[in-house]
Amino acid sequence: MKILFPWLLLLFVSCQQKNKAGTYLLPAKNAAGPIGSVADSPTVRNSIHVFTALCDNKYQGIVPVPAIMGNGQDPANNLYWGWGYGIRTYFNKSKEWKLVTISTPGYPVHERLVYKSTIGEFYLVADAYDGRAMKECLQDFMSALSGNHKKTINAGNQQVGLFGHARLLAFVGHNGLMDLTLPETYMQADSQKREGVVLACYSKSYFSSRFKDAGAYPLLWTSNLFGPEAYSLHDALSGYIRGENAVAIQTRAATVYAKFTKCSVPAAKRLLVTGW
Repeated sequence: MKILFPWLLLLFVSCQQKNKAGTYLLPAKNAAGPIGSVADSPTVRNSIHVFTALCDNKYQGIVPVPAIMGNGQDPANNLYWGWGYGIRTYFNKSKEWKLVTISTPGYPVHERLVYKSTIGEFYLVADAYDGRAMKECLQDFMSALSGNHKKTINAGNQQVGLFGHARLLAFVGHNGLMDLTLPETYMQADSQKREGVVLACYSKSYFSSRFKDAGAYPLLWTSNLFGPEAYSLHDALSGYIRGENAVAIQTRAATVYAKFTKCSVPAAKRLLVTGW
């Protein structure tokens, strides 16, 4: 079993910019890629779509983590995905989520996981983007958050809404906006009110204007350096699928963050914030 020991410090350090100009990042290549969608009419709209660009020592503006965890083309061993507190490992062990399907859509998404909640009727779609594809990952997240891009997928006998058809959109990992600038402006494309979560360093500062353009509500984001391990996302979603309000969801995320990082809950609540 893979367990993270002192790697939380690496998560904090890796948020520091290696190259502000973003010279390690590749140009955008077919954002959203061949996702394998079906007709644009989901039967399940209680869905959550999570976007993660795999940790990548070579192509992201981070201070390198150990090589096995920092290969952005290897989801199974990646710090943000297959390692001890990565999304795949953590959610696979959760009693609140049951894995329904796993697929490999193709570049830029290496792996897609679809879970169904054991509480209520929610589906969770988690996409692991190639670490080289930070720009595509951010473009897809913003296109979804603003309602400019909508898809559905088959999950068992259900058509599950994702991208702009999802109720909640989340970006988790290194804050790519610290390295690059998206030239596009993603304005709200419809009347749907979406909520967003960004678990990355300084996400409130970097994403505020984009959330306003998209017409989305910031359910949870950060005010400082942050280690994007999956337990914060998991416990925030535990409150979300129970219909809790934003403050209760923030408290859940902050409480588990404090537990794992050995800080106080008040300090964690100053880091993990909700609303404007």
